[in-house]
Amino acid sequence: MTVSAMNLMNNKLVSISNMQDDILMKKLLLSHDPDGRWLDSEKMLHAVGNIMFHVSTIGVASNLYTASFPNNDITDEIQVLGCPEPIRCIIKQISCKILCKCCGEGDVKSRIMSLFDLIGNYRWDAKVVLVLAAFATSYGEFWNLTQLYPCDTLAASIMRLKQLPYKLRVLKPQIKALSLLVKTMMDVAMCIIKFESMPLQHVELGNDVLIVTKSLIYLSVYWIIRSTLACFSQVAEFSTKKHEQLSSLANRLSNIYSILKQQVDVCQQEIERNLHDKLLSLVDEVQTDNQKVLNLLFASNNYLSLKDCPTQVKLGVSELKKKIVLLLISKPQLFSVEELLLLAQQTSDHHLSESYKIVWVPLPSSDTSWTDAEDSSFSFLSDSLPWYAIWKPRSLNSAVVNYIREEWNYKEEPLMVVLDSNGKVTNSNALDMIKIWGAESFPFSASKEAELWQDQNLTMQLLLSDINPLLAYWVKEGNNLCIYGSENLAWIQQFNDNITQLKKTGLKLETIYVGNSQLSEQNIKEIITTATINLSVILSFTKLQFFWLRLESMRRSKLRQGKTPGSDYVLEELSALLDMNEKKQSWAVFGSGSLTNILRLQGEKVMEVLKKYHEWGENVHKLGLLGAIRNFLDPTFVAGPCSHFYIVPSSEELITEGSVICDMCMHPMKKFVVYQP
Repeated sequence: MTVSAMNLMNNKLVSISNMQDDILMKKLLLSHDPDGRWLDSEKMLHAVGNIMFHVSTIGVASNLYTASFPNNDITDEIQVLGCPEPIRCIIKQISCKILCKCCGEGDVKSRIMSLFDLIGNYRWDAKVVLVLAAFATSYGEFWNLTQLYPCDTLAASIMRLKQLPYKLRVLKPQIKALSLLVKTMMDVAMCIIKFESMPLQHVELGNDVLIVTKSLIYLSVYWIIRSTLACFSQVAEFSTKKHEQLSSLANRLSNIYSILKQQVDVCQQEIERNLHDKLLSLVDEVQTDNQKVLNLLFASNNYLSLKDCPTQVKLGVSELKKKIVLLLISKPQLFSVEELLLLAQQTSDHHLSESYKIVWVPLPSSDTSWTDAEDSSFSFLSDSLPWYAIWKPRSLNSAVVNYIREEWNYKEEPLMVVLDSNGKVTNSNALDMIKIWGAESFPFSASKEAELWQDQNLTMQLLLSDINPLLAYWVKEGNNLCIYGSENLAWIQQFNDNITQLKKTGLKLETIYVGNSQLSEQNIKEIITTATINLSVILSFTKLQFFWLRLESMRRSKLRQGKTPGSDYVLEELSALLDMNEKKQSWAVFGSGSLTNILRLQGEKVMEVLKKYHEWGENVHKLGLLGAIRNFLDPTFVAGPCSHFYIVPSSEELITEGSVICDMCMHPMKKFVVYQP
């Protein structure tokens, strides 16, 4: 803000203020002694807005809040922390203190001072919404009474005792003035809440800007509370025409609002600019822990930024100190149920659970606002997930949201950004590696992902062991396994008929049907019921989805490693399986335990091999299942690792680690470095 602009702002403040009130303001500041108690002021203001919307027949107060706030009753959701008494008690105390003075006992300033003493331990935003809530409660009760009296004798009796007019038309000027004043007070209150929620302890503001804004905040709180006293007085004595006074107060507050809003916007812009720059600079700074980074990411004036979803306990970022933090960034709707279950299963290793924490950071689809559907989705999921979540994702600073979108390349698809114990990003997206290897991927860094792939071949262990405990047991025992997929009933029936005949000869082979990723749960049930499927184990629909989700994750992870199907055998086979799945083709994969290779066959080729078991079955004992089938398909096949080798000049960079398969024996080849003069 320029010097001339600052001077103009100060002149406006003086013209609004014109006090002896300076002395009163100093007393009010002395009474301000916040002790750490916290109130969800924004939701409290929403609740006040809902009451005022419902009670106002004129609609002056409803225009803003019906557009911005949900109309459902959210009072039960208002959070209070560190307060020694229920929030309803302090609201009642405020009402009693004001109402007993409404008959004119004591001057206005003394009454205001008495009220400030009562709420001295609350922050400025909480002071305002508590007083507004006290008035909304009183006004709502009055209005409820006026609606009941035509058909309720009790209400009519109370109306007579209060000497209230039965014809509300005569109160139209008072109600209109009252509604306009309340709307103006709520506008100013929202500005105060916005300023009080700014992360001033983490991001600095210029001294001049801060001093002017705080002065405006104090002034605004004073005039809101003074106006509330006038509103109480009008409701207590509706027979008195005080609407001129209410209109005057509304005009004064409107002037304050225009200056305060401008000033808070200046603060917001400066904080966002500073916060974004600070986040960018942290990349080059060495941190001793993750606290500075996390405090900036979850920047808020509330020291509790997180909640433990299973227990609903509110936490600060200090809970994440010295831990690896996995930031799960997504839309509020998150994933499908199956993806959620897979991720929960893969991160349920209790041995490592204290070494890392997952924090869900939901971002809205819009850059500017949350929808009611997104609010509902977040509320439901954050009560159900086994991880941490941002407590109030709506309050995430727009600079942080923009940073996540731009610097971490968030494009609506879920990301899991990994921060080490010092707050440094070690993986821009660990989601796929966790779906594949689970806790084995700890500490979830990009280097760990590369290490896991380095000596990993496409085995039954990789494909199956994390899906079902029985499958993991079969893999460990080295059983002959066959995974097959199809949605063709005739092919499935023929396949199972052939498998039945093979097993009658004594062949030990476990078969696992994985369907097709595009089939619904009902489709899968119909196939299993209709076809006579010879299954050693029937996987649930969720477990079938796990298989396909992990396959997709494997392909994405490989591609992120810079591999291509032409140069990487594992990626080539994964791509082939997913391609057959997409084209709804029938296929089968044979393997044994953790052997370092598998055999993939398609459609009629599967039937040809199974029908001619009598030609190759006798070789199973000598060559193993895969060796016998390969020898049948290619008589030149060499069982076991052979001595074949080839040399590729390092300049051509064609050798990929852990995924080169010998063309002769179909076994993984070892890599050696040869130096030539």
